[in-house]
Amino acid sequence: MALGRTPRQTDLLRSTVDFCQDRVAPESIYAILHRECFALFPDEMFADLFTDIGRRSVPPMIVAVVMVLQRIEGLSDREAVDRFAFDARWKYAAGGLDFDYPGFVHTVLVDMRARLARSERPDRIFQVVLEVARQAGLVGRRRVLDSTPIYDAVATMDTITLIRSAIRGLLAVADTGLATVLRDAITSGDDYAGIGKPQIDWDDPQARETLIDSRARDGFAMLRLLEGEALDEPVTQAARLLATVLGQDLADDGGVFRIARKVAADRVISTVDPQARHGHKTKARSFDGYKGHIAIDPDAEIITATEVTPGNSGDAEVAADLLTDILPSEAEPQAAVYGDAAYGAGELLAQLDNSGVHNGLKVQPPSRVKGRFPKGRFTIDLATQTVTCPAGITTAIRPLRHQRHAGIAEFGDACAVCPLAVECTTATAGRTITIGHYETSLAAGRARQTEPEWKADYRATRPKVERKIGHLMRRRHGGRRARVRGLAKITADFALLAAAVNLARLARLGIASAGSGWAATGA
Repeated sequence: MALGRTPRQTDLLRSTVDFCQDRVAPESIYAILHRECFALFPDEMFADLFTDIGRRSVPPMIVAVVMVLQRIEGLSDREAVDRFAFDARWKYAAGGLDFDYPGFVHTVLVDMRARLARSERPDRIFQVVLEVARQAGLVGRRRVLDSTPIYDAVATMDTITLIRSAIRGLLAVADTGLATVLRDAITSGDDYAGIGKPQIDWDDPQARETLIDSRARDGFAMLRLLEGEALDEPVTQAARLLATVLGQDLADDGGVFRIARKVAADRVISTVDPQARHGHKTKARSFDGYKGHIAIDPDAEIITATEVTPGNSGDAEVAADLLTDILPSEAEPQAAVYGDAAYGAGELLAQLDNSGVHNGLKVQPPSRVKGRFPKGRFTIDLATQTVTCPAGITTAIRPLRHQRHAGIAEFGDACAVCPLAVECTTATAGRTITIGHYETSLAAGRARQTEPEWKADYRATRPKVERKIGHLMRRRHGGRRARVRGLAKITADFALLAAAVNLARLARLGIASAGSGWAATGA
């Protein structure tokens, strides 16, 4: 398919310009797109996605404008192309097209996303908008980090549905000969054709156990047939998914497969979207799906980076990826990073401190296990490699090798005669304190956040990211709930949403092209 070109000449009698220019607010996203769409998303920006010959595509600039407006308004593909066909503001935003400019089918949006995903610059729309903000001098050296749940676009499956769906998926990708061999291994009598659960008496525990055991045996029998065979990639992936599903939920109890008592840490919750996971935003708030992570400039409230991870990942795991633009080998002056206690991990704290970045990360205080003295009540002196307990007893730190802890301090027999033991430990061997590799950074972070100046700066800066997340998540479809499935697609969609939100912010700031660059004319 060859590159299509956006028309720049419009019919004065049919153009949307005269109709919209006095009705559309100049600080709206429609107005900024109308003024700057050819500078923001020129057709040439997408030239690498198309060939030199073939049928002309829908002009990429028009598609890019529709994609941005689709994300800001939280629309499906069909809703977006309908809006472009009948909403004058959308054609006005796409360079002031004529009222009767032809629309296009929703698969054009699907095709554009696929072309972008295969390209070397899949997030180019986000990067272009961010570069505009940089050229206008709106992106400084301060960053605030946060994350938010993104609910998956599929239904969470129970164990029997997972097993049957994984078996059905394996049979679907196998060729006719292999599928016949696999079906010969089925002993349950299930044809695995329908998505509904088998009809049994679900109030009968024995019937439920028989159902689970029989389907598990079908799955394991299929995997044994595939073991050691040369398989194509789709069959290999389907077999791995089946093995994962069987291994995470089942336990062999005396020759009978039953549901395991413990939940697997990285449990697959759907065969339709195997990368989605159970997650917890807080102890009391769980969700299924993914986490969207952002970094913002708190002064201009521009999103500077985005990431998406499975729902069970930690916030601090991707912090370094969000901060690549301010964490070079030698940080520039006035760089700062803010984040709640989810980012207060020792490794990240140490990285910021070693880079000379102002550390605005909150650090979680040590927990009081069963109401006993927390770790913070103990004085850890890394210079002398000792730990002193609340009763004044000092013991040496014993180094540990090849473990996640750097050392351990054991008080042993001293606890047996200590008057504070009942408030400290119930262990017969006495209290034990583990020393992490980043204990110094954690201690410095806890001390830092008690300073009044640090508290005032944190309270004035970090909440701004909450408002920005509110802008991202205000639409349920495509905001809080994913529009697509799979980590790669959701990552791209989240970056596009961030680009749309950034563009709306730039409109408020009065951004305009100025010669060879961009400038903000006012807030």
